[in-house]
Amino acid sequence: MLKIVEVGPRDGLQNETAVVPPEVKVDFVNALSLSGVGEIEVSAFVSPRWVPQLADAEEVFRKIVRKEGVVYSALVPNEKGLERAVAAKVDKVSLFTAASESFNLKNINTSIAGSIERFLPVAKGAHEAGLALRGYVSTAFWCPFEGRIPPAAVIGVVERLVDVGVDEVSISDTIGKASPDEVGMLLDRLLPSIPADRIAVHFHDTYGRGVANVLASWSYGIRIFDASAGGLGGCPYAPGATGNVATEAVVRALESKGEAVGVDLEQLARARRLLDPFLADDRRRLPRDGSLACATCEFSQGDVCCRRRSV
Repeated sequence: MLKIVEVGPRDGLQNETAVVPPEVKVDFVNALSLSGVGEIEVSAFVSPRWVPQLADAEEVFRKIVRKEGVVYSALVPNEKGLERAVAAKVDKVSLFTAASESFNLKNINTSIAGSIERFLPVAKGAHEAGLALRGYVSTAFWCPFEGRIPPAAVIGVVERLVDVGVDEVSISDTIGKASPDEVGMLLDRLLPSIPADRIAVHFHDTYGRGVANVLASWSYGIRIFDASAGGLGGCPYAPGATGNVATEAVVRALESKGEAVGVDLEQLARARRLLDPFLADDRRRLPRDGSLACATCEFSQGDVCCRRRSV
């Protein structure tokens, strides 16, 4: 079963400088719930000191209208975060580490081994609470500090996460530098030991290859795709990382391959426009001609940019 994981409310907003009021986030999640996506990553139960944009996680979870069949998930860094998530009645929690030691130290102030050690009580608590558990592997292709990450390093981290007890692993191209060939090289090594239905992919579009990488993953049998409405997002600990691949572009690309994605692009656009008054104007860049990112625009008539700017 193909699934779109909409990460805009969490990964999309955590790197925005503008303050988006909690009531707007609630409206955003509610609108996304009507779009047909299978999962919405609503927020993260992290320290407000480190990610102030998500300090309202409890309030947002308390006020959203949950639609039957949609999974409402959140990122958690530790046992305290898990306690908050359980109290907020999340459906699924996500842990996060990286395939790069340098990135881990910058991001969560510990080594890869240290992050796995932290996961043990969180994974145990999540399973006891009956929650599904995801593990993110950041910098799975390139690291802003170490450069190219070899597939063997990624596979080692994925296998350790599976041993911890995660149900699903999201392979993340944190700085958006991966190519379809590099995606294929990793999946060639990974899929013999980890079933495709337990792997998600999370691409950023820094170099304009996000959609191509989605399609490369799809050709390998991957059917869980993270994406962000309007291409929102980035990473505060990854210099140069721009937005996630746009949900609208991913939907169109998969439909072009004959997939029945079941996501309403007009509803996605309505959801995204709720945020426009709060985001900087320079975030609304016109895409290159021929880009499937035109699917994010209310004026879209196909895959060629008409040079009109959505407002």
